[in-house]
Amino acid sequence: MQVFEMAALIAVVAIVAGVIKEWLSRKAAEAVDLSEIETRLSHLENLQQRIETLEAIVTDKGYDLKREIEGL
Repeated sequence: MQVFEMAALIAVVAIVAGVIKEWLSRKAAEAVDLSEIETRLSHLENLQQRIETLEAIVTDKGYDLKREIEGL
């Protein structure tokens, strides 16, 4: 094997290794993004349940009566 062939082979291997490394890092980043989305979706569902509970409390007739009594 000649010196120039060896240099070309080393360059090709380095380029291919860089491409593979970049591809693997992007795959890892996509997996992290999905877990973050799932966490935010869970948090959003919890907030929605809390809002429904607050709406039920505020629209309850007993709540208005309690406010009127406290206002006296």
